[in-house]
Amino acid sequence: MYKNVFALILFLTFSGSLCLAQQQKVIEDFKPSAVNQEGKQFPQVNSEGRVRVQISAPEALKVQLDIGAVKYDLVKDEKGVWTGESAPQDEGFHYYQLNIDGASVPDPNSLYFYGASRWGSGIEIPAKDQDFYAVKNVPHGQVREQIYFSKTNNTTRRCFIYTPPGYDKDTKTRYPVLYLQHGGGENETGWSAQGKAGLIMDNLIAEGKAKPFIIVMDNGSWTMARPPAGERPAAGTWPPQGWADGFMNTLLKDIIPMIDANFRTLADQKNRAMAGLSMGGMQTRVITLANPDVFSHVGMFSGGSISTEDVEKAPGFKEKVKLLFVSYGSREIENPRRGFGGDPKENTDKLKALGMNTHFYVSPQTAHEWQSWRRSLYQFAPLLFKN
Repeated sequence: MYKNVFALILFLTFSGSLCLAQQQKVIEDFKPSAVNQEGKQFPQVNSEGRVRVQISAPEALKVQLDIGAVKYDLVKDEKGVWTGESAPQDEGFHYYQLNIDGASVPDPNSLYFYGASRWGSGIEIPAKDQDFYAVKNVPHGQVREQIYFSKTNNTTRRCFIYTPPGYDKDTKTRYPVLYLQHGGGENETGWSAQGKAGLIMDNLIAEGKAKPFIIVMDNGSWTMARPPAGERPAAGTWPPQGWADGFMNTLLKDIIPMIDANFRTLADQKNRAMAGLSMGGMQTRVITLANPDVFSHVGMFSGGSISTEDVEKAPGFKEKVKLLFVSYGSREIENPRRGFGGDPKENTDKLKALGMNTHFYVSPQTAHEWQSWRRSLYQFAPLLFKN
């Protein structure tokens, strides 16, 4: 009897180990990432969405891949080359870094992107729907770097501006404008580099799905005023009262007048939109509620929502705003911590019932990440500036 029990335990242990090994087996069809530096074979991605990195660090004692808030140990070979891979990642773009003996550093093999308040590494997990931001043989617009002086901040600033195909050839046509904001820890490069905004617009325009318009991408980063030395910060709501005022003043007093003075815009409320992701969506919420005479189309991607109470406190918003678009990744909707102002779907539906033109979009199988926001722009842009 005891022999039979022992044999059964051995069998179950072996079977469990075999199943675990089979579950952890990695498919060896890795290919170099689309955003590697030229000629670099690593990092790589396989058909499961796993990320494999490799770096030579003979003197290092421990090296890890840090992606998706998880650290994965790499293994060193006899030549001092460290290699390892992550668990499968969601489709789309992700920031990552290497951790070498406790120091977090960019991977020297990848292109660099600004996120988490630093320049660091990024990787593309091929998406089933990546065709909408692919480089195609269609007319292309331009993403221009614009340097300007801000009287509000008494400093020189920079923004990036997408102008649609044909902007420089037909010098008589004027265009609507979308002011499109990045998220926290990112900057004015985010929407064109990580977000593929220019390519998304080029493809939509080529397919006749969106009206050509200009996109302005500026830096909306902000910092809290620190309390006097020795004092503890006062308790209060988050974000603090007036947190978006700095960028709102810069946008209204510097950026919009500069764009209207230097580009062929249709400089009126009905041809002006604002949208943003995460922090940029929260800024959009505050700024458009306070200025319905400036913006007629509003987009908030993973950045809270607008409630009936908000609209009641914002005279003219309901009547003047022609479109309110709210979106999230499906994994965000599953998470109760999804922004400010209550349930976003419920809020958006209530405003629709009051007669507003509202749209609620959910990006499938994505979280608080760029693929959610690329898809959001793809859904949002065709709705803009309809006659």
